[in-house]
Amino acid sequence: MRLFTGGKLNKIHNSQTKTLGPRAAQLIVELNELRRSTFTLADVGLITGLSASAARNLVHKAQQRGLVTRLKPGLYNLVPFELGRATEHVDSPYLIARELAGAAPYFLSHGTAFELHRMVTQPNFTIYVSCTRRVRPQTVGGYDFRFIHITDKQEFGIIKHWIDKQRFVMISDMERTIIDGLRHPAYVGGISEVAKGLWMKRDTLKIERLVSYAQRVGVGAVIRRLGYLLEHYELADASALKSLHDLITATYIRLDPLLPAEGVYLSRWRLQLNVTPEELDTVRLS
Repeated sequence: MRLFTGGKLNKIHNSQTKTLGPRAAQLIVELNELRRSTFTLADVGLITGLSASAARNLVHKAQQRGLVTRLKPGLYNLVPFELGRATEHVDSPYLIARELAGAAPYFLSHGTAFELHRMVTQPNFTIYVSCTRRVRPQTVGGYDFRFIHITDKQEFGIIKHWIDKQRFVMISDMERTIIDGLRHPAYVGGISEVAKGLWMKRDTLKIERLVSYAQRVGVGAVIRRLGYLLEHYELADASALKSLHDLITATYIRLDPLLPAEGVYLSRWRLQLNVTPEELDTVRLS
């Protein structure tokens, strides 16, 4: 499983010497003290007091000396001194995601949260981020970032995930991760992947919290899919199932929106089972 806890890209160029002028030294010392290995030009201005153009010139010179790596316009990584002559370094994509979100509330979610919670058996190659600010999809440092816009009311079920002993990012908790997967199966790999995560963490997940989150989101597709899966895997009692069942309407939806509209209709949960119970049972063996 691919878990990013360090740098991805290190390149060595012998033609540059990592010398530090007083301004660059001040910048790097302050960034290290602030635990901001990924930083912006705005950070440079705040630390050094330089104008925007002077800050840009300082970072450009630091880049030429192999002290920082440019990820995108205005966003950079420090190159750790312990890498020796390496002059390029890309830090954890999760820290990059935090910087891309800016000052807006955010959390790693969907397929990325599934992976960090060890709820999948296949690697995920897109970094998914839920954010209250609209951010376009982009590739930075060789990583693909996909942002899902949320409202302030949808900002719940969030915990810290520590990258190392000093740096952390925000991530959806396990229950919120399942709910997001049920709402947007495409960002996880399909309903079978959500079911797999649900089964893998069946002894850890708090069913009451899952049900509460589904009720709070208030999306019919989430309520139907959660109720059906909890009942199929016998993970919830009659009271929890009833609290979900009481919320569904007469409309039918597909169990997996990524698959064709085929399969039997299950009236109890108003679902078209385009993933068969037998297919769902295979996750018990994973």
